[in-house]
Amino acid sequence: MNIDVHPVPTARRLRPEPPPPLRRGHLPLGDPAGASDRIEVTSGWMERAGKPWFPITGEIHYSRLPRDRWSEVLGHARAGGLDTVATYVFWQAHEPQPGQFRWDGNLDLRAFIELAARHGLDVVVRMGPWAHGEARYGGFPDWLVERVLPTRTNDPAYLELVRRLYGQIIDQLVGLTHAEGGPVVGVQMDNELYDQPEHLATLRMIAEDLGLRMPIWTATGWGGAQVPESLLPLYSAYSDGFWEDSATEWPEFAAFHFRYSEVRDDLTVGADLRESLDGIVLDPSAAQLEDDAALPFATCELGGGMHVAYHRRPLVTSEDVGALALAKIGSGSVWQGYYMYAGGTQRRGGHGTEQESHATGYPNDVPAVSYDFYAPVGEHGQVRLHHHLLRRQHLWLATDGSQLATMRTMVGGGSEDRSELRWSVRSDGHRGYLFLTTYQPARRPLDPQPGLQVAVELDDTIVTVPSRPMDLPAGLSLAWPLRYPLTDDLVLRSATARLVTRIADAAGEIVVLSATDGVPVELVLDGDVDVRGAGTARRDGGHTVVDLTDTPGPDTVVELPGVRVLVVDEETVNRLYRLEIAGRDRLVLSGAPVYGIDGGLVAHPDTESVTMSLLPAPASLTSDDADVVAGTAAGALWKTWTVSTTAGRRTVTSGLQPHAPAPPDPARGGPMGRLSAPRDFTGAARVQLDVPGELLADVDRALLRIGWTGDVGRALIGEEVVSDHFWHGRVWDVDLTPWRELVARDGVTLELLPWRRDTGVWVDPSVREVAEGITVSAIEVVRVAKVLLTAEETSASWS
Repeated sequence: MNIDVHPVPTARRLRPEPPPPLRRGHLPLGDPAGASDRIEVTSGWMERAGKPWFPITGEIHYSRLPRDRWSEVLGHARAGGLDTVATYVFWQAHEPQPGQFRWDGNLDLRAFIELAARHGLDVVVRMGPWAHGEARYGGFPDWLVERVLPTRTNDPAYLELVRRLYGQIIDQLVGLTHAEGGPVVGVQMDNELYDQPEHLATLRMIAEDLGLRMPIWTATGWGGAQVPESLLPLYSAYSDGFWEDSATEWPEFAAFHFRYSEVRDDLTVGADLRESLDGIVLDPSAAQLEDDAALPFATCELGGGMHVAYHRRPLVTSEDVGALALAKIGSGSVWQGYYMYAGGTQRRGGHGTEQESHATGYPNDVPAVSYDFYAPVGEHGQVRLHHHLLRRQHLWLATDGSQLATMRTMVGGGSEDRSELRWSVRSDGHRGYLFLTTYQPARRPLDPQPGLQVAVELDDTIVTVPSRPMDLPAGLSLAWPLRYPLTDDLVLRSATARLVTRIADAAGEIVVLSATDGVPVELVLDGDVDVRGAGTARRDGGHTVVDLTDTPGPDTVVELPGVRVLVVDEETVNRLYRLEIAGRDRLVLSGAPVYGIDGGLVAHPDTESVTMSLLPAPASLTSDDADVVAGTAAGALWKTWTVSTTAGRRTVTSGLQPHAPAPPDPARGGPMGRLSAPRDFTGAARVQLDVPGELLADVDRALLRIGWTGDVGRALIGEEVVSDHFWHGRVWDVDLTPWRELVARDGVTLELLPWRRDTGVWVDPSVREVAEGITVSAIEVVRVAKVLLTAEETSASWS
C-alpha cells in the first residue's frame, strides 16, 4: 500500500556546513612518509595506513592491578570495543629509592604492553614525570619531594632526574614502539601542566634524544593549558567531580557536557590542584575554550565513572557515562579516551598506602586502598552496565568510525533551557548522523520533545526524520543514521534506531540496529524496495518506509534485497559482543561478561547457569571448566548453549544495625581546609563475619558484597586493611580471593563508622536522606567462575 506523507511545515530544518579545507603536514606529529602502517595527524582527524582512524582508548593502570588479573581486564577492554589502552607510569612505584628501579611483578610495563598486544590493543604510555591519578605526591617519589627542587620546570637538576627516569621507561619500550612494528602508538608528557609549555616541549626533546620515536605525542589540554605546538592537546569531560567543594551541588561545567558544543575545554577539572598547589586561578573569560581548525578534537579523560573523596562523594550513573560519551561524539570528537576504564587498588610503598591525601599537602582525602572509580570494569573485575552502554557506541565506531571521523560537525540547541531541543549533525554533505538528546542527570532532567521531526539538508536532498512527527521521551541520547549504505545499491535514508555493527553469515550480510525504549522504529529506504520478514512497507514519495511487525529483539529480521537488517532491543544490545572466535568474527549474546583470546571465548559468570548464543554459529562449543549443553537451532538465526558453573551467591548475614561507641570528631585539613577522612577506628562498630571455606573454593574469584549505609568502612583480614569504602549509595565489594585460607580460618572484620548528617559530607540527593548511624542490609559472597569455551568451526566457508 502506498501512502504519500508530506513534510510537516514546522519540522526543524538543519543544514550542515561544508568542512574547512583539511590540512596535512603542519604538525610535528605522525610517522614519516612511506612508513609501514603509517599514522598521520591531520587538522581534522587521524589516519592509519591511509584510512581515517577513530581511536577508542581506556585508562588501565597496570601497577594498580594484580599481574594475574591483567589478561582478564585487557580482555574486557577489547571486548568492550577499545582499540587502545592508556596507562600511567608512576615514578614512585618504579624508583622508590634514587637510582634503584623496579620493573618486576605488576610493575613490568613491558609485559603489560605485550599482553595488551596479544589482546589486539595498542598502547599510549603516559610517561609522567608527574601523573596525578590520585597518587601520593602525584606519583613523585618521596625522595624527590624531599629534595625541594623546582619540579615540573626546566631546572637542570630536575631534568637530570627526569632523563634517568625516561631512559629507564624507553628501555622497556625497545621493540614495542609503532615504528618497530609494536603496539605503542603514543606517549603523553607530564599531566595537567598549565603554564610551562617550554618544559612540556623539553620533555619531548629529552625522550627523542634518548631514542624514542613515536607518531603521537600528547599533553593534557584542559584548564586553559598552554600546550606547545610539538604536542597534541587532549581534553576531558566529567559528569561530576570529587574535587569540587562539599558545598557544590553540581560542578559548573558538568551540565555543559551533556550538550553538543564545539567547546573542548573544561576549566573545572583539576582546578583544586591548580589553585592549592600551583596558585593558578583561571578567569574563564580569558581562557581559550575553542581550538582553531588546525587540530583534531581528541580526548583522553571522558569520565568512565568517578572516584570519591571523603568530603564529596559523587554518584555518577552508568547512563551518565554513556550519554556524556555520545554527546562528545556528537560534538565532533575523533578520539574517545576514557578515565578510568578499569578500576584498581592503591599501591603500598615504603610510606604506606600511596593515595592522594591531606597528609601529603593535597586538597582531598581519597580512600587509602580502593581506586574503583566506578569504572566500566571495577576494581575486582566487576563488569558494569556502562561497559555495555559504551560497547554499543564502540561497535558502531568500529563499523563506521572511519567515515564519521571525516564528517563536519554542526551543533544546534543546547542552551540551559531544558525544554529546548538539543541536536547536532555530523555529515560529509552526502550522508551522516543526526544526534538528539533529552538526557541530563536526574538532578537537572530535561523535558521530553513532543511532535519531533527534523529535516536535514544535505548536498542534493533533504532527509526528514521521522517521516511522521513522534514524541521523544525524556532521558534519551540518540545517534540516527542518514543515508547509510546498506549495500552498493541500497541506501538506508534514515532510521529511528542506532547502527551497531554488521556481519556476514553463510546467507549473506546482516546489519544490526538497536531500538530505543519508547521510540518506535522506522526505517526509510531510497527508492521502491521489496520488504519481507519483520517489516511492512509503505510508500512516501520516492521512498520506502518500513514499520516493524515484530517487537525488536534478537530474532527481529527485516529482509531486504542483498541484506538483512536485525533490529534488537536495548536488553539484547547490552548483551551483544563482537569477538574473534575460532578464526572469524562472530556476534555473541551472553548473559555473563565475556571476552575473546587466542580464538577462544572466556566467560566470567556469577550465576549457576548462563546462556551463550553465537552468530554465525560454530559446529560446537565445549569447555573443560563447565557443563555445556547445546540448545535447538532449527531455522534460528542464532545457536544457543547453556553453560552450568559453580558460580552463584550466598547470603552471609543481613539486617544488622551495629553501634559505633565512640566515632571520632570531624576534622579538616589540606590546603583548602576540607573535611579529612577519619584515621582513628578505635571507636568504630566491629562486625565479625565467619565465611565458610566452601564459599571461597572452586571459583575464580570470591567477592564479599556489603550493602550498607554509614560513613566510612574498613575490611580487615587478620591485622591487614584489605579494603575501604566511603559510603555514597553503592554496595561495597571486597575481594577475598587472595586470602582464601585466612578468611576460611579467621573470617573478616568490618570496622564501620556511622553516618552523621551534620558532619557536612556531600552525597547525592538521591541517597542523602538515609537514617543516621549504621545499617547493614545484607552481606553476601558472590562466587565468580572463569569458563574457557572452545568453538569448532563447520566445514562451510564464510564470506
